Amino acid sequence: MLLDNTKNGFTLKSDFELRKAYFLFKIISNKTLTNLGKTALEVALKLRLPILFIVKGTVFEQFCSGETLDESFDTVKKLNKKNVKSYLHYSVEGLENEDSYDLSLKQVLSSIEFVAEKPILDFTVFKPTAIASTQILKKVSSNKSLDKQEKMLFEKSLDRFNKICLLAHEKNVRVLVDAEESWIQNAIDEIVLSMMMKYNKEKAIVFNTSQMYRHDRLNYLKTLHDNSIKNNFFVGIKLVRGAYIEKENRRARRNNYLSPICSSKELTDQNFNNGVSYILSNLDRISLFSGTHNEESIYKIINIMDTKKINRDDPKIWFGQLYGMSDNITFNLASEGFNVIKYLPYGPIKEVIPYLIRRADENTSVKGQTSRELDLIRTELKRRSVI
Repeated sequence: MLLDNTKNGFTLKSDFELRKAYFLFKIISNKTLTNLGKTALEVALKLRLPILFIVKGTVFEQFCSGETLDESFDTVKKLNKKNVKSYLHYSVEGLENEDSYDLSLKQVLSSIEFVAEKPILDFTVFKPTAIASTQILKKVSSNKSLDKQEKMLFEKSLDRFNKICLLAHEKNVRVLVDAEESWIQNAIDEIVLSMMMKYNKEKAIVFNTSQMYRHDRLNYLKTLHDNSIKNNFFVGIKLVRGAYIEKENRRARRNNYLSPICSSKELTDQNFNNGVSYILSNLDRISLFSGTHNEESIYKIINIMDTKKINRDDPKIWFGQLYGMSDNITFNLASEGFNVIKYLPYGPIKEVIPYLIRRADENTSVKGQTSRELDLIRTELKRRSVI
């Protein structure tokens, strides 16, 4: 089958890089080892032990493209030679003060300028909590009143959102707004809606992210679509399954409310696939960025495209995967002429460690993902006769 071709899938990996990737995924597949590694890393950082070179040579090189935009562009060029596009993300997380939000804003604006100057780049991305207070977004999402100081800070956050989307519109760079936890997502949905209504008049420039492990997200897509028809704007949607399942369910249990998460993986898959079908039936108004490593969903999208006679390189349909993962999807789709893009996180090693820890957590919690990576790498190493 298309996505089983490991020769295409690991076309950019040397034998040494494949072995190193196999070693990393072997560790990540073991939850106990992963937790021990996280604890050891956190302790070493607190004690200021010189371990960053170890991080750089292992998980950083696997899941990040570099420490700076210019350094990351070398990876962008390598991918582009294989018909794979890239989008760069300054992946610093866990910031909670105005100075850090302003710094993140500058990084996002710089990335838009950078993308605009490079014809082989199309998208950029940012996390809302990198430019806005989590606590204020939580209050707004819960329809709680803000005091005078909070109102002022929220207005500053809205101004940051607008500066990003305005520059993206002016530079014709599509911008993906990451999803966050459900208890702050309502505010983000409303902000992004206002940005779409403002800047998506000619085409989809601003994309919101819909986490389809939430059982309310299909209705959200339909409501957003209806809104776009009523108010004459285009919708950009990055469709993903979701990144915070354990945190969401834990909070729901602790606070005694119905979890927003689908009750089973099967229902999540069904919700995601229904979202895909809905969007592909409304391409006149909605652009799809499918951020998934689920091969069944990939094949479903391809089948719908073939049935509807949609061109493989239709500019309204993109397939996206994380750097360092699911290369079998990325490079095999690219070889068949689909629009494919890799998410390239970058930033100073010490600052992106929270992202790397989250990456390890998500790989450990997603059943079958890491074992699939290991099977594919093992198959390719055997094909190359190096094991």
